[in-house]
Amino acid sequence: MGVLFGTDGVRGVANIELTPELAFALGRAGSHVLAAQSEGIRPRILVGKDTRVSCDMLEAALIAGICSTGADALTAGVIPTPAVAYLTKEYEASCGIVISASHNPVEDNGIKFFGPNGFKLPDEIEEEIEKLVIDGYHEIMRPRGTDVGRVYTIPDAGNKYVRYLMDCFTLETDLSGITVVIDCANGAAYELGPQLWEDMGAKVIAINDQPNGENINDRSGSTHTAALQKTVINYQADIGVAFDGDADRCILVDERGNELDGDYQLLICALDMHRRRKLDPPRIVATVMSNIGLDIALQRENVEIASTKVGDRYVLEKMLETGARIGGEQSGHIIFLDYATTGDGLLTSLKVAEVLKRTGLTLSELAREMEKQPQILVNVKIENKEKVLALPLIQEVLEEAEQKLGEWGKLVVRPSGTEPLVRIMAQGPDERLLEEVIADIRRAVESVSVV
Repeated sequence: MGVLFGTDGVRGVANIELTPELAFALGRAGSHVLAAQSEGIRPRILVGKDTRVSCDMLEAALIAGICSTGADALTAGVIPTPAVAYLTKEYEASCGIVISASHNPVEDNGIKFFGPNGFKLPDEIEEEIEKLVIDGYHEIMRPRGTDVGRVYTIPDAGNKYVRYLMDCFTLETDLSGITVVIDCANGAAYELGPQLWEDMGAKVIAINDQPNGENINDRSGSTHTAALQKTVINYQADIGVAFDGDADRCILVDERGNELDGDYQLLICALDMHRRRKLDPPRIVATVMSNIGLDIALQRENVEIASTKVGDRYVLEKMLETGARIGGEQSGHIIFLDYATTGDGLLTSLKVAEVLKRTGLTLSELAREMEKQPQILVNVKIENKEKVLALPLIQEVLEEAEQKLGEWGKLVVRPSGTEPLVRIMAQGPDERLLEEVIADIRRAVESVSVV
């Protein structure tokens, strides 16, 4: 991981850490590095954003940087992150850029890149862009006159993406008869999320679908599902769907109001594919944060789990390495490699709806195939997170914790790739022991001060 790029692009407090000057530099350096593949054709860079107030400012700076290199900017407006990945391929752009901080609060923002193939950039390309930004980009040519880049708006970008998702639906029937509540998080899917389900024939109740630039992710969306759970029960809906700010993931709620995270989504879709002989090879990819219950449920059906570190980019790498067709994270980033190059909350919700429609079962009945083990996740806010975790004192505490949990326990302690947090996760059959272990680690981390 570099100085600027984390596990999901460049993030920071907008106008303080992620400044217009940095956005300009990233636009200039990024378009220069990625446009090198255009071979004489005028490069085009596709740009999308979420609804947070700082997006307009950063978009203007980013586009200025792009055009200063002689590349054209194709603007898609407010649109989900996976739509940018799809449209980048569709328009044969040199790269796609998303301005979003995903599930983070409104004061944060981020910039992430997709290559011309719709996949997130490999580390070496990000490092090349980062080096140009940090060392200066004086060697990048400054075209004049008609060679300066122009800005074009993609007409009907959102509808193009929705039509593609509808083509990914494999049943002959539509979703008529299904009632869905959609929490749009006042984010990038505030129009397209409800539109997709309505176009598929479902009855839709949309909440948190009135973004004002300030309310993205505010007590809503995939990290705050209480309102969704209540609304599902009140309307006696079949399913609830909560997107995050850029809609590259979702969390589901069953008809009883129970939250179903990415582990359940992987289970439901993977088992359906496997039983229809569509999971070839019989393997999925999940991260070290996945619940042991997922392993047990899939092993029962002779489906293998390949494990990887946290981050959907690492899930994708492992999928490409192992040939797995589906993979994802407990947080709700699910990748269907036959249809998409990145996590896609809208596509995931549609694929789960397919299983509902195909089987005639309720969502709670589908989820019953997995019995989750007790799991506790605590986030500790701390600066210098990597240095803190590397300290001998902390390493000793972690070793003691793993010994206490024993062979049936699981411990993951890692720095967040997007926020100044240390994430502590423990799981196993004894919940009281998990609480004790988490408390020991938290005290140790909070007691350490790194200069």
